[in-house]
Amino acid sequence: MAQVKVFYEPETELLTVFWQNPRKEQISTELGDGVILIKDSRTGEAIGLEILSYHPGD
Repeated sequence: MAQVKVFYEPETELLTVFWQNPRKEQISTELGDGVILIKDSRTGEAIGLEILSYHPGD
């Protein structure tokens, strides 16, 4: 089973979650409402997501 990696940057209010290892060559697609899907640029496979303006406890 893959490990989930969670990163939170309080100064920018950015939450990033990877369910696969980050790639050197990845692309992002905004899904709306401050949610961004991170994909492998070669395969198009989803590998993580980012949530903008995240506040713990929301």
